[in-house]
Amino acid sequence: MVSHAASTLEKDFPLFDLIFSPYYYAINRAWVVDRYALGMFFRLVIVCFVSLAGLYVVIDCFGNFQEFNSYGRRIEGGIAKVLAQYYVARMFWFFDLTAGMLAMLAGLFAVTWMQRTNEMTALAAAAIPPNRIVRPLAFAAALVAALGVGNREICLPKIRERLAKNAQDWLGETAKPCRPMFDMQSGLLIAGKFTFANEKRIEGAKFSQLPDELESWGRQISADNAYYVSATKQHPGGYLLRGVHQPANLAEMKSLALDGQPLVFSPADNTWLQPRECFVATGVNFEQLTVGTAWQQYLSTGELIRGLRNRSLDYGANVRVTLHKRLVQPLLDMSLFFLGVPLVLTRRNRNVFVAGILGFALVGGFYFVTMLSHWLGANYFLSPALSAWLPLLLFGPLAYMLSRPLWD
Repeated sequence: MVSHAASTLEKDFPLFDLIFSPYYYAINRAWVVDRYALGMFFRLVIVCFVSLAGLYVVIDCFGNFQEFNSYGRRIEGGIAKVLAQYYVARMFWFFDLTAGMLAMLAGLFAVTWMQRTNEMTALAAAAIPPNRIVRPLAFAAALVAALGVGNREICLPKIRERLAKNAQDWLGETAKPCRPMFDMQSGLLIAGKFTFANEKRIEGAKFSQLPDELESWGRQISADNAYYVSATKQHPGGYLLRGVHQPANLAEMKSLALDGQPLVFSPADNTWLQPRECFVATGVNFEQLTVGTAWQQYLSTGELIRGLRNRSLDYGANVRVTLHKRLVQPLLDMSLFFLGVPLVLTRRNRNVFVAGILGFALVGGFYFVTMLSHWLGANYFLSPALSAWLPLLLFGPLAYMLSRPLWD
């Protein structure tokens, strides 16, 4: 449409070709270069992701095929359904893990290929400098970083239950040891013998160290099983205890509250509870008792902030590191991109394999420093904020120094 309009103007107005044609052809030429660079970049992102993710799936499936086969015999849909449910969720996790690396490798390979085919020389002869070629690649890398943010904030929280399960207990039927956890608000110690993820059940549940305000209930509530139940209109989130055998006179006990907040619900004044049942309200969820803090990396930023404000839990430094890491991650992804691309543009070697080796070496060093910094923060050697921002403080100026000649 634009070219048709331009040709019409040239025919009707002879001066158009003299005044406006240089600008029109310059814009058209720039758009052709951008479209070509962007197309190559996103094709390379897809190729790199499929290659790395396929390698991961093949290795992981080979090691766990016996478990997947046994699950496939027990559920409708067979092993194909098991593999689809298991690995589709892990593709989102894998993209979160490799988004920055994918953008850097795609930019690195795109520039190397254009150098290898002498396209950079041809573009330079057409008065198109290298920074004009890198610019659309930088915007594309920023888009990949933004997709990583959306994946962490929207996709991963929705599938975190599947990500918290492993191949050895995909159906959640295996008994796992219960990790005792304190409710920091009420002082309750929540413990038990085993947990079962498919039912969110604690076998041999014990809620001990009751506060003095609940002395009528004794120092411990024990039951055969406890089931985690989300908040409803009748009660907040907590555990439904069934088969209560301590206290023995449960039917005579009254519901109690702590600091104005309901804590223990008794069957004596709650008709929705059966005999030998009671309900304990707590902010300690079931995942805390089964997988510890590993599941928290799949929470959204809003959920992490609300969790830190939860008076029942003490998340520790690792969750604070995770929260700060969410804020700095897009900047780290862009730093990695601007570290990799200048290495190729400033080198005379046009071998794609050499570029790949350089890229993976750079990624290895980058992730080693980043993981070391986060480990120091999670173990209280550094403050959570400093441990999350330290990699950017180290690599950000270096990326700027390496990429500055591109803009000059």
